Amino acid sequence: MSALAFTLKIKPVQRVDCSPLTPDLLAGKSAKDIAATLLQSGRQQLQADQVFDISGNDSSNIEFSNSNGKLDFIGAHMSCGSVTVHGDVGSYLGLQMKKGSLTVHGNADAYAACGMAGGLLHILGNAGDFIGGALPGDRKGMRGGTVIVTGNAGDRAGDQMRRGVLLIEGDAGEYCASRMIAGTIGVMGKVGKYVGFGMRHGTILLFKPTDFHTTIQDCGHHTLPYLNLMFKSFTPLPSKFAHLSQNRVQKFGGDLASDGKGEILIFA
Repeated sequence: MSALAFTLKIKPVQRVDCSPLTPDLLAGKSAKDIAATLLQSGRQQLQADQVFDISGNDSSNIEFSNSNGKLDFIGAHMSCGSVTVHGDVGSYLGLQMKKGSLTVHGNADAYAACGMAGGLLHILGNAGDFIGGALPGDRKGMRGGTVIVTGNAGDRAGDQMRRGVLLIEGDAGEYCASRMIAGTIGVMGKVGKYVGFGMRHGTILLFKPTDFHTTIQDCGHHTLPYLNLMFKSFTPLPSKFAHLSQNRVQKFGGDLASDGKGEILIFA
């Protein structure tokens, strides 16, 4: 069996909701039924074969090719299988994803991994604002799973994050880990202003010095043996974080304005 492949054949004028094209929803469907799957695009609905050239028959392994930033909700709510994207994607990538793997060989727009509860999301380009955050009006950000960003991330990465791991190999924008409740965020590049703003619990790993706002307090230098266990959990991941070993850090605590007990660890 070959992967079920969707190759974009038009230049969408409106954004296209690709949430019906997941291994969960396409399992057991015939080629005719898959082609007739309706995708919302603005005020109209388009059949999948109007938007994509479709080939292959293994719905547990889906591939998108020639993708661009008009394709939203790829991998949303998926709980099994794998989705691979060649090209850029739009917003809400992996929205409330539960299991499976989702890989993007390109850039992702805002709200990737929003409300994610499990699985592995790997973005080999850059990510937009609110990656791993909460939907507008919601109080629950990322709740589990692992997200890897090979490039940079926008503002408010991990906003209201409750659980899980978010690893950014490049830079992160302003308000990284804002209102964070639990979980782990790592940033190998630079971070913008107000990192950990409103943070209550959780761990932030930083590898470059940065300026903190007043209610983030310096707790001195420490050797933390428990980091060895954390790094061991990173070992299987396709990321630079898999090679970490140092456990000597400068520790900061906060956000004290939120009675926060979070920790920000800076590696020398």
